[in-house]
This record gives sequence, C-alpha cells and structure tokens, in this order.
Amino acid sequence: MMEKYLRQLISIVFEDKKEVFTGFLIDWTEDWILLKNNPYDFIIDGYSILKNTNVKSIIQDEDYEFTERIIKLKGLKTSSEEIIPLKDLPSIINFLAIKHEIFQIAKKSDKAVYLGKLIEVNEDELTIDFLGTEGRFDGEMSFNLNKIRVIEFDTDYINSLKLIIPEANKK
Repeated sequence: MMEKYLRQLISIVFEDKKEVFTGFLIDWTEDWILLKNNPYDFIIDGYSILKNTNVKSIIQDEDYEFTERIIKLKGLKTSSEEIIPLKDLPSIINFLAIKHEIFQIAKKSDKAVYLGKLIEVNEDELTIDFLGTEGRFDGEMSFNLNKIRVIEFDTDYINSLKLIIPEANKK
C-alpha cells in the first residue's frame, strides 16, 4: 500500500492522535514510517519517523500535487541523503545519536515533545539528556520504548538550538 506513495507528498492521520503529519514518504517498514516534513505551505523542515500503528488514513489530493510541484521547482530535496535504519527503535536512536546528535521524541498522549541527546538505549528504555528551550542540558529523562510514537530530527528548531548549545552550557 505504501509503495505507490514513495517520494510523494502525503498526510498521515492516526486514529488516536489529533496531529496530522504531512511530508514526502522516504521509507517505511512494518513498524516505522519516515517522512521528510512539509509542515505548511511550500516548506521542507527536517524529518519525522512515525510509529506505524493506528494509521487511520493516508491523504493525497490535487492540492498536494501543486505543493509538491512548487517544492520541486524551488529545488528542495524530497529524498533522504542517507539510509536510516528503520529496523527497530534502538537502531534508529543510535543512528540519530551518531549522525545528528540531537533529536526530539513524542509519546502518544503528550502535548509535549522532548529534545535531547542519547545517554543510553536498550530493549525497553531510552534515556536522554534533556535539552531545554534555552539550549541548556537539564538532566536525564527516561522513556519506555513502547510509548514513543514520533521521532523528529534535522528540523530548523533543533538545528537552531544546536547553535546555542556550546554558549548556553558554559553558564
């Protein structure tokens, strides 16, 4: 079913989440979906890795073709520079920790998102050094792997905070 959407602009609606995720489908497995984010208008901003559960629908209409055409005319890349191992959550997290250092996670029910860098990941739990909105590391936070539904990386917000980290953590 996902094959026909590869490299195309789609929105994914979940049965149990209000948020709709829109982006170019880069890759997918039985457990995970990788999108290059299109948060609004003709903007590309980072990536989302979504847990492939409770997908209610995949939307693609005429407006998407127009948006897709403009994004491509702007010369924005709608693919991934590298292959991201969507095997399991520890593989994904370890890859992101090495390649991007800072990533963001969200759970199903939370309104909040959690940015940080990897401290440890095992079969059951992820521990990060939480990155606050001021660019300071604020200590350890742990998450049950089964509760993680969304992982984002390489977004403008995350990359902007990465610029201030060295300065903020001197204080």
